[in-house]
This record gives sequence, C-alpha cells and structure tokens, in this order.
Amino acid sequence: MPRTEPAAVTTSWRALPVILLAQFLAVVDFFIVNVALPSIGTDLRAGPAGVQFVVAGYGLAYACCLVAGGRLGDAFGRRRLFVLGLAAFTLTSLLCGLAPSAAALVAARVLQGVAAGAMVPQVLATIQATYAGPMRARALGLFGATIGAGSVAGELIGGVLLRADVAGTGWRAIFLVNVPLGIAGLFAARLMPQSRSSSPAPVDPRGALLLAGTLALLLAPLSVGRELHWPLWTIAALLAVPLLGLALWRDQRAAERDERRAPMLPPSLLRRPAVRRGLAVALLYFPAVGGFMFVFAVLAQSGLGWSPLRAGLGLTPMAAGFLVMSLVAARIVARHGVTAIVVGAWGFAAGLGVLAVQALLWYDRLSLLTVAPAMLVTGLGGGLVMVPLFGAVLATVPPQVAGAASGALVTAQQAGLAAGVATVGSLFVAVAGRSGWAGGAVTGLAACAVLAAGCAVACARLPRR
Repeated sequence: MPRTEPAAVTTSWRALPVILLAQFLAVVDFFIVNVALPSIGTDLRAGPAGVQFVVAGYGLAYACCLVAGGRLGDAFGRRRLFVLGLAAFTLTSLLCGLAPSAAALVAARVLQGVAAGAMVPQVLATIQATYAGPMRARALGLFGATIGAGSVAGELIGGVLLRADVAGTGWRAIFLVNVPLGIAGLFAARLMPQSRSSSPAPVDPRGALLLAGTLALLLAPLSVGRELHWPLWTIAALLAVPLLGLALWRDQRAAERDERRAPMLPPSLLRRPAVRRGLAVALLYFPAVGGFMFVFAVLAQSGLGWSPLRAGLGLTPMAAGFLVMSLVAARIVARHGVTAIVVGAWGFAAGLGVLAVQALLWYDRLSLLTVAPAMLVTGLGGGLVMVPLFGAVLATVPPQVAGAASGALVTAQQAGLAAGVATVGSLFVAVAGRSGWAGGAVTGLAACAVLAAGCAVACARLPRR
C-alpha cells in the first residue's frame, strides 16, 4: 500500500469514474460467480470443491498481491500499474470466459486475482495523492460506496446475465462482460493523473511468498479436503500452516530491523490497539460475508430450485440496504462513534440469525418475500460495519504507518472472503450432503451468524471516536 506523500489537489473529477469502475469490477468479480456455480459445475463437470476454488482462488491471489501491487505503484507510477493491471484483468476475464475445463477456469481465476492485486491498490493511492480536504472525503465516500455496491450487487448482475444468456454464452457472460468494460477503461485511463511516492518502499518478495504460501496451505485443504476424503497431503498442509506462519512472522520482524528491507506486514502494527482490533473485526466480518454469499447462491439454486435471476433478486433488499448505508454511514459514525458500528454489527448478525431460523422452521416456504426483511436488515447492518471500518482504524494511526495499516486491513478483507467460502462453504456442502439442503442451510447460515456475532463483540473494542 502507498506511503504517505503530499497531496496534489485537483478540481477535476474526470478520473474518478475510471478508477472506481476498476474497483467495482474487482469487487463484483469475487461475488458474481456465486450464482453461476451450479451452471459452471454442470457444464465443466466440476464437483463442489472445484467450484469453491473458482471463488476462493481469485480471492486468495488477490489478497496475496495487494501490498506488492501498492509498492510497485509507488515506485513505478500508479497510472502505469493501473493500466497494466486493468489490461491483465481484461485479458484474464477473457480466458475465464473461454475456459474449456474446471482446471483451466481456476487457473484463469487465480491470474485474474493477481491482476486485480496490481490494479486495485492504485485506486485508493491515487485518491489520496490527488484530492485533499472535502474533495478527498467525498472521493473516499464514493470509494466506500463502490465497494459496498459491488459486494452485494455482484450476484444480482450475475443472475441478470445468466437469464439473458447473451449470444448463448450462458455462465461465460459473467466474465466476458468485463472485456468491453475493461477496454473502455483502458482508453479512459489517460484521464487518470500521474502520481508516485516520493520515497517508495521496496517490494518484499520473501514476505510475499511466505504470505502466499501460508494462505494457500490453509485454504486449499479446507476447500477440497472433504470432497477428497482428506488425503494425506491435506493433513500435512494444515499441519504446516503454523510452521510457515511462524516463519512469516520471524521474517517480517527481521525485515523491520533491516534498513534495506521494508516488510509487507510489519509486526509492530499489532502493537497498536486500533490496528489489532480492526484486524479482529475484519477477520470475523469478511468470512461471514464470503460464506453467506456462497451459501445463499448455491442453496437458492440447487436447494430451492430458484433460477439464477431469482437468486440474484433475493439479494436485492440486502444490496439496497448496503448501498444506502454506504452513503450515510460516515455521518452516523461521526455523530455516534463506535456505538453505531456495534449496532450495525449486531444488526448484521441478527439478519443472518433470522435467515437461519427461517430455514429451520419454514424451509419449504422460503421465497423472495419471506427472506426480504432479514436481507434488508443484514444489508443495513453490514454497511454500517464495513464502510467506516478503515476510517475507525486509520484515524488513530500515524501517517507514516497508515499505508502499511491499510494494506494489512485490505489483505485481511480479501483473505477473509476467501476463507469464508472455503470454511463455511465446505461445512454447508458437507451437512447438505448428509442431511439434505435444509440441514445445510441452517448450519451454513448459523455459522455465518456466529461469525457476525463475534464481529459485533470485536467492534466494541474499536476506538471510541
């Protein structure tokens, strides 16, 4: 993530839609595949583990490349990295849309995540370097709203594209739609101002490899272990996670002491209560979001027999609540402090809990109408947590470590989303295989509600104002 530098204020807003479009595409592409997973599994003959990797592989690669992408943008120019990342994202989207097999699709999704990891850090860094004062606040508000809208609109957009079956492409349209949008973004990228850090930190390849290895050894076995009946390599990988995690910790501590290196995730950040508590919130909130989106998409289509479009429409109240709260959360939190975030987190947990109870008592009567109130509450509560989370943490962090702190939070966000798909998704599929879709629904939704309740408890320890 970017180092602090003087802001070059501009009165032009022409570049903002371009960079926010890229941010929107990157967020949407994590969630848009959820409604297409049954179709992908049938068409490419992929089992539950394979389709989970279509989601988790993108999130894992994205998480591992964010900090390195920010460092490269600082050093070589953010517009240059943005253009390269967007071009690679467009190309890999085309590869996803043309994938002949599940293995090819997963590989293309991993590459797409790498491209997003190069492109997305330049968005926030450019906003920070280009705008100041009220203009920066407004730009950051639109940035947060873009993330919120993309998080909950992805499945609705996917449902519309699947229903339209553009030129007979079926599920492939959810990836191919990125191609014309990406090309348009590349032409418009000339509007983006040039910027780079005056004192860029070097990339930390050793730390990047250790982080990627730790996340891969954790998420890969959790995604495919049950489907493969837990072969020896999955057990060995999970046992190796603490060892590789310890190696990562020691390496990053050594990098902090070495003036020639700049750690990706400085361990000293954890000595700051705001960062430590913010990471605790992120590591509970985002797995709940990722797990819920996966569970609902698969349940709605495979369990309830809804069409992809109907499954997407089921999330519309949540999307509306999230978007509305994205636009007003900053003002609410400015007035009521962390209490507002705690209330939002409990609302998020309550909405998920009500959905779990509905699945337990009235599974056969679930419909767009019956789930709408709980979906709305879930969206409103989730928006009141996610949008102000970064501000609540970074407000108490000195400018010289703000880039590293935001990098740690964004990495936790993407890793958490992937972990939610891998863990909650695996639990949901396992119970559904033994007890039917109703049992899987109750278990998966209840697991998400428990994570959300833990998030609410963690939110109470964020900085008071």
